[in-house]
Amino acid sequence: MHKCRFCGSELKTIFANLNMAPIVNNYLKKEEQFKEEITYPLITYVCDNCKLVQTLDFNPSEEIFTKDYAYFSSYSTSWLKHCKEYVNMITERLKLDKNSHVMEIASNDGYMLQYFKEKGIPHLGVEPCKSVADVAIMKGISTLIDFFNEDLGKKVPKSDLICMCNVLAHVPDINNFVRGIKQALKPNGTVTVEFPHLLNIIRFNQFDTIYHEHYSYLSLLFTTKLFEANGLKIYDAEKLETHGGSLRIWGCNKDAEFAISPNVKRILEEEIAAGLDNIETYKNYSEKVKETKRRLLKTLIDIKDRGKTIAAYGASAKGNTLFNYCGISTDFIDYSVDLNPRKQNTYLPGSHIPVYSPDKIKETKPDYILITPWNIKDEIIKQLEYTRNWGCRFIVGIPQAEVI
Repeated sequence: MHKCRFCGSELKTIFANLNMAPIVNNYLKKEEQFKEEITYPLITYVCDNCKLVQTLDFNPSEEIFTKDYAYFSSYSTSWLKHCKEYVNMITERLKLDKNSHVMEIASNDGYMLQYFKEKGIPHLGVEPCKSVADVAIMKGISTLIDFFNEDLGKKVPKSDLICMCNVLAHVPDINNFVRGIKQALKPNGTVTVEFPHLLNIIRFNQFDTIYHEHYSYLSLLFTTKLFEANGLKIYDAEKLETHGGSLRIWGCNKDAEFAISPNVKRILEEEIAAGLDNIETYKNYSEKVKETKRRLLKTLIDIKDRGKTIAAYGASAKGNTLFNYCGISTDFIDYSVDLNPRKQNTYLPGSHIPVYSPDKIKETKPDYILITPWNIKDEIIKQLEYTRNWGCRFIVGIPQAEVI
């Protein structure tokens, strides 16, 4: 019997079954191209009681977030712009200065904290993956290489601000983690948490957001329960455009004197109107996933039947989920490219599609480019505008197959 990671209820209802898949960020070196990979069931359930959408635990986080972890946040200019705007906004709103303290959990390569550092605000990053933490340290960003939990929350300096971008979903023991946040906050401190909004995952069929390192898929309805159960409260919330539609929630200690923003009620009402409090909404999701798979394969088959070539842009986790679930390999995609040099000259997990530098596109002049990180497709299309010179067109697979 599988139990909910938040409330302990028995998990009975499947949200999406994406079959078997490898760990999406375990890129293969050349000598590993024909090595047998370990795959795990990629199944998400929804708890009938608390409505948390979650994966089943088949592998510990230590096996996913390794010292060689390949995801670096700083390779997206639009993401860096988002983070810089956040730092400017939050510094003003909370009146942060050299006497304040900011902590970021899952600080990656210092993509966010570098902007606090520029302002002279004391900071600490907590990052479990040595590969990315070392880059932050080289930038002069104070970084602790460790997994954040309740015990660590008791040891780190108390913070005026704790910020987290796309990390709460990566936590297997979600209650312990939030208790750690409470321990690390000053009495009137604020925690901001950004995560892909479950409402958009359902509305726009963003099933490629599902992979093993995302243990949970979050709504405001659920995070309100999560915070309240662990001594915190949510006092504001806002919608963001990042990652195909995210939420940023603002939390504090339950006794802190922060007025509850009308935004909280408004977004909760929107989620309820969309049926996120109704188990039937979740039961209907699997059919939408299957339909998207069929449409994408039909599009790719049509292109290949006409003798055209297809490359992929972005050796992304999203793309790896998409390729593995749809059974897409080099029979459809000749190669993938990525700006991250640590991903170049590797092979994608599962599909074994080779990854090169973006310069490969200029060499081979593909007829079509499938953009896997569709959430930054506008940024990528702008980068690749030169491909229009030979008539190249772009493909996205989510929310449904589309040729641009």
